[in-house]
Amino acid sequence: MRGIYIHIPFCHQICHYCDFNKVFFENQPVDEYIETINKELTLLKQSGTDFTKVETVFFGGGTPTALTAKQLDRLLEIVHSHVNVDSLSEFSTEANPDELTQDKLDVLKNGQVKRLSLGVQSFDEELLKKIGRSHSPEQAIDVVNNARRTGFDNISIDLIYALPGQSQTQWKDTLDQAMALELPHYSGYSLIIEPKTVFYNLMNKGRLPLPGEDEETMMFDELINRMERAGRTQYEISNFAIPGKESIHNMIYWENDEYAGIGAGAHGYLNGVRYANIAPLKRYMEHVETAQLPRIEENTVTPQERMEEEMFLGLRKTEGVSVKHFTEKFGVSLEEKYGAVINDLIRKDLVELQENRIRLTRNGIFKGNEAFQQFLG
Repeated sequence: MRGIYIHIPFCHQICHYCDFNKVFFENQPVDEYIETINKELTLLKQSGTDFTKVETVFFGGGTPTALTAKQLDRLLEIVHSHVNVDSLSEFSTEANPDELTQDKLDVLKNGQVKRLSLGVQSFDEELLKKIGRSHSPEQAIDVVNNARRTGFDNISIDLIYALPGQSQTQWKDTLDQAMALELPHYSGYSLIIEPKTVFYNLMNKGRLPLPGEDEETMMFDELINRMERAGRTQYEISNFAIPGKESIHNMIYWENDEYAGIGAGAHGYLNGVRYANIAPLKRYMEHVETAQLPRIEENTVTPQERMEEEMFLGLRKTEGVSVKHFTEKFGVSLEEKYGAVINDLIRKDLVELQENRIRLTRNGIFKGNEAFQQFLG
C-alpha cells in the first residue's frame, strides 16, 4: 500500500457539478465521523494491512476544510497516530478558498501537511455563481498569498473549462489570473455532467447551455499551450507542474498501485481487490462500530483487468507505459498482448512508441478516450 485517501464528505455548499459522496455540514455528526475514521484505520491495521510503506496521505471530499480548526487538528492527530508522517513523500489536502482561514492554515502547517490543492475552478465571478461555488476570485488570490506566508510552497489549483455559457475570452482571462500566481502545479479539467447533479437535471430539461465540442477542444488547446509557455510540464492529461512538484498521490492511481480508501463512500485498492465503502454517513458509522471494515462492494481484479488498467491508466501519463515494466509486471510482452491494438492506434496517430514506451501523441491527448477504449475487453 503506497497511499491513504481519507474522505471528508461535508460541505457548506454543494457545487452544481459534483457527484462525489457529500452532505451539508450543518447538523451532521462531524466529530463522531472523525472518530470513526480513527476506528476504520485501526481495523485496517488489525486486518494485516502494512502501514510502514505508506508514501502519501490525501484528504479529499466533500471539503476537508469545511471542518473547524479544532476538528482538523483532531483528524491530523489521528493520522499521526497511524502513519509515520515524517517518512511521507507527500501529505495533501483539498481546500476551498473561502474556508481556508488563517487558523486552519496554521493547524495544517503544524500537522505537517505539505501540499494544498485549492478548488478555484474559475476566476470569473459570474461563472463561479453559475456552478455553485461560494468563493470570489479575490478570495482565491488572497488564500494563495496567505498560504505562502504561512510557509506552504507546494500549492496547486484546480480549474474547470467548458462550463455553461463560458466563452473563450472568459477562459483565457481565468488562465491569465491563474498563471499570474506562478504556482508550481495546475490541474485543468473539462466539465463532465454526472448523474444526480444539479447540472444533470438542468441538461435533461434543456436548460444548460454548454460550449460545443470544437469550443471545448480550443479551450483544452489553450490550456496546454499556456502551461507549456509558463514552464509547467504536462505530465498527465489534465495536470501540469514544474519538475518535482507532480502530485505523487495521484501518480499512485495512474501507476495502478495500491492505496487505502478511508471514510464514507471512499474507494480503495488493496491486495488485488478494488473496493467501495458504504456511502450513507449513518450506515457507514454504524458498520464500523461493529468492528467490521465498512465495505459495500469488493472486486478481485483479474490478471486481464490488471493489464487493461495498466494501459488506460498508464496512458494518461505523458510518459506513457514502459514496455519493459509491463513485461516484468505481467510475465507477458506488450507486443504479444496488445501488439495489434497498438499498431492500429499508431496508424491512427493516437499513440507512439518512443524510448521503449507507449504514449499518447499530441492528437491522442485530445482523443484519449478513443485510445483507452481499445484496451478494454
